Amino acid sequence: MMRALFKVLVLGGFTFISLAAEAGEYSLVIDRSNVDVGGRSGDTITLNGQFPGPLLRFKEGEDVTIHVTNKMKEESSVHWHGFLIPGEMDGVPGMNGFHGIAPGETFTYRFKVRQSGTYWYHSHSGGQEQEGLAGPIVIEPAKAGGIPASRDYVVMLSDFTDERASAILRNLKADSGYYNRAKRTVGDFFRDVGKDGVAATLRDRLDWGEMRMDPTDLADVTGYTFLVNGKSANANWTGLFKPGERIRLRFINASAMTYFDLRIPDLKMIVVAADGRNVMPVPVDEIRLAIGETYDVIVTPKEDRAYTIFAQSLDRSGYARGTLAPREGMEAPVPPLRPRTQLNMADMGMGSMESMDHGSIAGMDMSHMDHSSMSAKPDASALPEKEDLHPKGWGAGFPPGEKVLSYGDLKSLTPQKDTREPSREIVVHLNGNMERYIWTLNGKKFEEAKPIELKYGERVKLTFVNDTMMAHPMHLHGMFVQLVNGQPAARLPDKHIVSVPPGQSYSVLVTADEPGEWAFHCHLLYHMASGMMNKVVVARMSAEAAR
Repeated sequence: MMRALFKVLVLGGFTFISLAAEAGEYSLVIDRSNVDVGGRSGDTITLNGQFPGPLLRFKEGEDVTIHVTNKMKEESSVHWHGFLIPGEMDGVPGMNGFHGIAPGETFTYRFKVRQSGTYWYHSHSGGQEQEGLAGPIVIEPAKAGGIPASRDYVVMLSDFTDERASAILRNLKADSGYYNRAKRTVGDFFRDVGKDGVAATLRDRLDWGEMRMDPTDLADVTGYTFLVNGKSANANWTGLFKPGERIRLRFINASAMTYFDLRIPDLKMIVVAADGRNVMPVPVDEIRLAIGETYDVIVTPKEDRAYTIFAQSLDRSGYARGTLAPREGMEAPVPPLRPRTQLNMADMGMGSMESMDHGSIAGMDMSHMDHSSMSAKPDASALPEKEDLHPKGWGAGFPPGEKVLSYGDLKSLTPQKDTREPSREIVVHLNGNMERYIWTLNGKKFEEAKPIELKYGERVKLTFVNDTMMAHPMHLHGMFVQLVNGQPAARLPDKHIVSVPPGQSYSVLVTADEPGEWAFHCHLLYHMASGMMNKVVVARMSAEAAR
């Protein structure tokens, strides 16, 4: 039996286990412990006694063996987010014959690493991802070279709460606005009357009321403590540098429910990778980071001073903060939170509600609608599709002149192998009923929906139509999709998360070259738990069936 050679190292605040390449054997132990984070303590999931989980370092081409032992009193699992992996190793209970990891049991994952870049792992059992079962992954490329950098840091963002995930979901089911502490008041009404007039203000209130929505509801859950590598803003995670060095920062949004607007004041970020895949360099001032996304950037601080890594939540309820500094103990000013914005009808692609079919609006009960035709084209009057999906379109509040990364900026560094036109289109409506806190794909909850079936090797266009007032970070397991973002076919960028803003549609291409059963869901944890998930089945056809 092969014996692993362990070397414990520390990188960017994470303890990780480096093993001899020929061993490729790792161990993770899942347990619960009372963890204090920023003065808040809760029954938190740890891995190898750590929160968050240890950084795992693999190498492209490595055959890895990972023993995962569950010491909790509940079933658990580990999913390797963004990995090209055999279906039975993907870690989703109920798919590909995987039944989860029972209490006291050990499950061994075995697979060859077929990619490089920045990824992460997390539970796919209940709300365990929210409760701490997550950690970062860095995969070194098989060939030396790549993106030069003097220092390399993982910066994993997350949202911590001392509430159990099951309690949060119960609260949302009882009242979808339970955590919305910024609802409009009578004072807001009279202020809007003074600004917009009585008629316009009444029309606005009636429009939102008819949809059973609240324009202040940018996030379903608030009250989080936001973390950088498991540290609160006061704890101030710090990455060291020498002036003039090129620093690679690997940003991971490992939150359960939080979008972050990320910037480093006085430092330009050069985006060099998205979701683990190298892209042509893009200089930006800010990135809106969806749940599940990863972006690698290069920064080059030239002054002998500290810089603040500042990631404020979309709803402006708080921020995660870290520091880049030449020496330990240094700090830079922390910017104030920008004002909280509100959605408007234009954000949702509506303009005027008078022309809208209110039956398609997210607040309405859409369970009676027929979305069974998975290959139908969207109606010509459907919500607008954006090739250049830009966050300034949905209540962003970014300052004028600031360059914010958009999907249209992304261009694959290496040519795509498959540039065929799609043979068919599958339309996926993103639906919800806020009153009952039910979220669906094509009007069906996961347990009601028929799987989406793809033939092995076919090229398909997926068009997401967001009929709701919230952005949805859509994630397909097992395969990358290519954004239809206006770049040449050979340079369309790969993504494993596609963030679809409120009231918009967006298309991606996918080559069904990974046989198996693959989870397909919104990466907002409580949306997925409330039904916003389906199964994509990629099947090899027999010669007889193909005729």
